[in-house]
Order: sequence, then structure tokens, then C-alpha cells
Amino acid sequence: MFALHRSNVYNDTDCDTNDMEGAFTPLDCLLPSALLRACADGGANHLYNLTAGRDESFLPDYISGDFDSIKPAVKAFYEEKDCKLIETADQDLTDFTKCLDIMVTNIREQKLQVDTIVTLGGLAGRLDQTMASVETLFHARSMTDLPVLVIQGTSLAYLLREGRCHQLNVSTGLEGEWCSLIPVGGPCLTHTTGLKWNLDNQVLEFGKLVSTSNTYEPHDPTEGRKPVTVTADKPLLWSMGICMK
Repeated sequence: MFALHRSNVYNDTDCDTNDMEGAFTPLDCLLPSALLRACADGGANHLYNLTAGRDESFLPDYISGDFDSIKPAVKAFYEEKDCKLIETADQDLTDFTKCLDIMVTNIREQKLQVDTIVTLGGLAGRLDQTMASVETLFHARSMTDLPVLVIQGTSLAYLLREGRCHQLNVSTGLEGEWCSLIPVGGPCLTHTTGLKWNLDNQVLEFGKLVSTSNTYEPHDPTEGRKPVTVTADKPLLWSMGICMK
């Protein structure tokens, strides 16, 4: 999990904003440039494996969790490197949620100039753990006004907040072909532009209408895609394909 300033990972602005630059960047760009870096329990195992041979260039500021997933050797390694270990025993919240809460608190206490929080991982493997990642995005609404993104493989997830006109930059060259709007929390009155199958003040709801396997409106490749705009009266999960370059 990374706290970033002037991030190039993704851009979501109000509809009257013209600053629309943004692009996905991989781990070796995100971690060194982050103002704050953290792992949630077993996430430290993945970081350790991904950075084998260059571990000391990719040290997290802290690792938090109940420590039932982190391997003893990995825990000992980061402990030796003076990474802070924060045990959070509360079993009512996931390690991801608790790690995010600590990060938000640190951002506030240290008065860090952060504009985006990005998490790598949490969208693959077990379905229940993927749903737990989505649930953490709902918790994030009461923790911070900062956008919280989850990226894994070729997927990105972002919970759009209600009552706002979100303008999403989808012309960075790193977008995949698919996108979706999923009403995870309940029925959601939705209006969009910039999609192949737009919603004109229609209600998205499980058992009725869900906008999966959508894509972007046709465009001139020399001009790029127009931004996607989304307005909804309830929190709405935006997900999209991204290309690894």
C-alpha cells in the first residue's frame, strides 16, 4: 500500500477540471516514489519475493496485521531492517482495512501531501478475499477523502463516491478494453458518458441490471478517448482493465 503525491497512477477529477494526465505505473515506480509505504500482514511475503535481490531498496515503513500470514523469515528480515511492526489483533476488520486506517492516521499526523492511496494485490485468488478488498473500499469512505485504488494484474478497482460527477481519464494508452460499474452496496441511480453502453439515469441493481463487460465509446486513435463521466446517488464500484507495459 502506497501513499502518493501527484500520482500518475490514475486520475479522477470533478467534471469541471481540465488536468487529466494519468497513467498506471508498476511496483518499481510506485514504491520508491511513495511518501509512505506499508504491507498488510502476508502482503510482506509477496513484497519480499517480488524484490528478491534488491530488498533494501523496497523497504516498507511499516507492516501491520495479526501476523498469522507473514512468514517467520520474512518478518525477521524486515524487523532486522528496522521496519516498524504493528500488531492489530482486531478480528472484526481485515488486515487491509486496519493497515489503511494506520496509513490514513500517519498521513494526517505527519501532514503529508498525499493525493492518492494505491494498494497492489487483493483482486485475485479467493473470491471472499476479493470481496473483502471491496468492503475495505467502503470503510475507506469514513476514513479519508483521498481516492483509494486497488490494482492487481490487469485489473483496477475504485469505489466512486455518491453525489459527485466523476471524470475518469481513459486515454493514457494503458487501459484495457473492458470496464464495469457494479452496484455492490445496493441499487444505484447512474448516469454516464464516454462508454459504449451508457446509462441514462438508470438504476443498477443485482438481479436487474449490472454494467459488466462494458467498454469505451468509439474514438479516433489519433485524438484519444474522451473522459468517462459517472454520476451516481450511491457508492458505485468502477473496475477496468489495464495493460502491463
